[in-house]
Amino acid sequence: MNPSDLPPLPLDQRPAWKALQSHFQSIGTAHLRELFAEDPERGERFTAQAAGIFLDYSKNRITHETITLLVELAEQSGLRSRIDAMFRGDKINLTENRAVLHVALRAPKSESILVDGEDVIPGVHAVLDKMASFADRVRSGQWKGHTGKAIRNVVNIGIGGSDLGPVMAYEALKFYSQRNLTFRFVSNVDGTDFSEAVHDLNPDETLFLVASKTFTTQETMTNAHSAREWSLAGLGGDESAVAKHFVAISTNAKEVASFGIDTENMFGFWDWVGGRYSMDSAIGLSTMIAIGPENFRAMLAGFHAMDVHFRTAPFEKNLPVLLGLLTLWYTDFFDAQTIAILPYEQYLKRFPAYLQQLTMESNGKHVTLDGTTVATQTGPVYWGEPGTNGQHSFYQLIHQGTRLIPCDFIGFAKSLNPLGRHHDMLMANVFAQAEALAFGKTAAQVRAEGTADWLVPHRVFEGNRPSNVILADALTPGVLGKLVALYEHAVFTQGIIWNIDSFDQWGVELGKVLATKILGELESPTEPAMSHDTSTASLIRRYRASK
Repeated sequence: MNPSDLPPLPLDQRPAWKALQSHFQSIGTAHLRELFAEDPERGERFTAQAAGIFLDYSKNRITHETITLLVELAEQSGLRSRIDAMFRGDKINLTENRAVLHVALRAPKSESILVDGEDVIPGVHAVLDKMASFADRVRSGQWKGHTGKAIRNVVNIGIGGSDLGPVMAYEALKFYSQRNLTFRFVSNVDGTDFSEAVHDLNPDETLFLVASKTFTTQETMTNAHSAREWSLAGLGGDESAVAKHFVAISTNAKEVASFGIDTENMFGFWDWVGGRYSMDSAIGLSTMIAIGPENFRAMLAGFHAMDVHFRTAPFEKNLPVLLGLLTLWYTDFFDAQTIAILPYEQYLKRFPAYLQQLTMESNGKHVTLDGTTVATQTGPVYWGEPGTNGQHSFYQLIHQGTRLIPCDFIGFAKSLNPLGRHHDMLMANVFAQAEALAFGKTAAQVRAEGTADWLVPHRVFEGNRPSNVILADALTPGVLGKLVALYEHAVFTQGIIWNIDSFDQWGVELGKVLATKILGELESPTEPAMSHDTSTASLIRRYRASK
């Protein structure tokens, strides 16, 4: 990446940042009731739409000046040049000296993106074609297991991005899945996860997809070897059976072959694909088997449509940029510590969990690209559950608690499973919750309902709780791609302004290293010599004594 692409000034010294600080002093306490009263057209003006996604951000604690200043901040932070750098294939992941090209995974064949002088697009489509051929063979029953039976069960073994993406996509697109196939997902090294996943499966009808780039990931390979033992135990112990019941999503042909997998059934990806950005790579093989190659390509087209919008739209009309800027506004000026993701669509029940990794692994950083400590808060905590379940769980705190929690409501005009009044009731709750959060209920309104004076304070809703409403026509594969890309690029926008590396994840390393050391101490046949703190050493001794 060209150093000139980096912002010339630290964040807190950029003119727009200073202007935002002054602006916040004048608007920070303004109530949404006042903002709507002063601007009757606000509900129409503070909206944007692209690629079939509609964003209503009018219920945010902002004015036109807020957006103008936030856009200026994005411009002063070099966002435009950094977007171009990513799409060009520049190595914008500085700490690992890598390109960041999840956008290449969904680019059409006609495009060209160079990494170290090589066009990566032909390789992307070669893998997609190989995946499609394999998925068709499994879906049609042409692929046979060791005993000649067709595959009926597909188990994806991975962790992190190799699990969260496939799980979320399978659940989100279950409506489109082939229902005579059963899909399971194993990620936790806790043996219960594997045991329960295969509890009611037959080895001769089960295919395992082992997703590990290096084929050395400790948790994944521990589960993979347990799967191998389980399969061979049910298939008579013939090791040639492994090749019929296992495929690999990896780049390490030597380890894959050593495991017993035919390297012809190894699906590769690249070091410019981060795990949390990989669901549309070969990591998505389980998704393609479930929904079919045509639907998978429709999902990729949805991703690409949002990519094009992000790359070309003016910032003030750019959905990912607006979403990212609003999150930064609340994180850094209102000290909001969390963002709630509230999909009113049961199929999106795993979407908040997926976004947790995407957002927090990306922007949970405490130093800037040049290694200095950040001057502001970065990555907020993302969390959530589907509506309407959450309304009877944690919405109490969002409505009447002491913490400011901006919310993203996600809804669809059409249900995939229309049933009486269900969908109208569901969507009525989307609009009602956003309205209630924004405007609340005053003490005067509560008294006017005949409430006793002593009870009035308990029934007051302060309101002024910000939210976005994101709407689409229906949850199709293409729309899922657009939604994921929307948040991917919103995360990128925040990272550029904070001047952090959104694409490394060194924070997961230390615990892994220490766990490897401690594992040897837990399994040592003799009392190990330990150099831990007294608490850790005591816990290890207690566990060893209890085994």
